Amino acid sequence: MASQDDSRQLQACLPGLRRYARALAGALHADDLVQDTVERAWRKLNQRGGEMRPWLFSIMHNLHVDQLRRPGLALQELDDDALLPAPEHTPGQSIAIGEMDAALARLPLGQREVILLVALEQMPYEQVAATLGIPVGTVMSRLSRGRERLRELLDGRPAGSHGAPTLKVVK
Repeated sequence: MASQDDSRQLQACLPGLRRYARALAGALHADDLVQDTVERAWRKLNQRGGEMRPWLFSIMHNLHVDQLRRPGLALQELDDDALLPAPEHTPGQSIAIGEMDAALARLPLGQREVILLVALEQMPYEQVAATLGIPVGTVMSRLSRGRERLRELLDGRPAGSHGAPTLKVVK
């Protein structure tokens, strides 16, 4: 049976779960992913070992991976943001946010997950490793490769260029 403390801890994690789900699965699937995560966590609360936050993110990660593996219906994403008042950003900020979102979407899933958990959720490497079920060294490697790939994408450089100048042959 869940205690009031468990309930409070779970509720305190909801904003982070929502952010991560939205960044990981997109606006169309984020609410469902959070709901599935909370439902599974609530059913297995007595089996939890360790801290609530990494355990919840681990559940979300596993659910998301399962959903990616399972064939599903092709759905058209609706622009939910059109229903909300526009955030107060300057045009340059809006462009930068859109570019970052597009660049994150182009990263391999493993790199994107690590970057989101470290940068967006500010999780320590050890918690990210526990959440994703990978070694800490793999977290650091994926983070490094992901950051470099983001730099390349945001700078408009081709993949793998690593800032090396291109040579032009002139005849």
